[in-house]
Amino acid sequence: MIHSLESLRTVGENQKRSVLAVAVAQDEEVLLAVDAAYKLGIASAILVGDEAEIRAVADKLNISMDNYTIVHETDKVEACRRAVKLVRDKEADVVMKGIVDTAIILKAVLDKEIGLRESPVLSHVAVFEVPGYDRLFYVTDAAMNIAPDAETKKHILRNAVKVAHALGNENPIAACLCAVEKVNPKMQATLDAAALVEANRNGEIDGCTVIGPLALDNAVSVEAARHKGITDPNAGHADILLVPAIETGNVFYKSMVFMAHAKNAGLIVGAKAPIVLTSRADSDETKLNSIALALRVAAAQA
Repeated sequence: MIHSLESLRTVGENQKRSVLAVAVAQDEEVLLAVDAAYKLGIASAILVGDEAEIRAVADKLNISMDNYTIVHETDKVEACRRAVKLVRDKEADVVMKGIVDTAIILKAVLDKEIGLRESPVLSHVAVFEVPGYDRLFYVTDAAMNIAPDAETKKHILRNAVKVAHALGNENPIAACLCAVEKVNPKMQATLDAAALVEANRNGEIDGCTVIGPLALDNAVSVEAARHKGITDPNAGHADILLVPAIETGNVFYKSMVFMAHAKNAGLIVGAKAPIVLTSRADSDETKLNSIALALRVAAAQA
């Protein structure tokens, strides 16, 4: 089982070099991450976008384009479609977002003609390496689904479980995060948590153990769970942290990055291939981690 993001990159070095299809690739941060992945030996790339702009950015960064294939396309919508089609046609393994709105690339991913739709729900999984912990945390969903109901959360959990499995965690513990540890009819997140635990027990959500409702401290700290008198033996051992809504996920994500200085990676999952959607605020290391994570998940889906 992979316990660190650095080891995730190391595992990638020992695998066959995969191919990224980068949509609207004329972006400094994206090209730096792609070139870092190439130099590590984990990925090559097909760069879809305005060729003159791609080469100009590459020249500025002293990145040789001899190592890459460029597909010239000036229209951003069409560039996204062509990148997605490369993956659908198995000429590439992973889609990566360049300098284009997320909505545009996701529209291409979901296109009935050329897209990659697989699960009914696409969701975001952020993987965090937090100092002081012996495991990776999978936080979902901090970026895609705004206020998911219990049925949507089932799909979000299934997507996160696939990512954990790809990193060697065969039975991740998934905690349904809430503000309290008991079911309260006035708090929908606790009702959803109870429903998800039952769905896990009856086999609707498999490959994991679902627990909750739990507050964050009781999900990740055995000592905190013991102090609260929680008897579930899995309390404090959570791998997957299912947030109740996007606001919680967004605050959690940014707290981990900017205050806890946790290393991280992130993907959109639920399609036939993972989608790397990095933010301009993400560090070069995060972008490289996200590529390595995507390649690992793609290999597991192949």
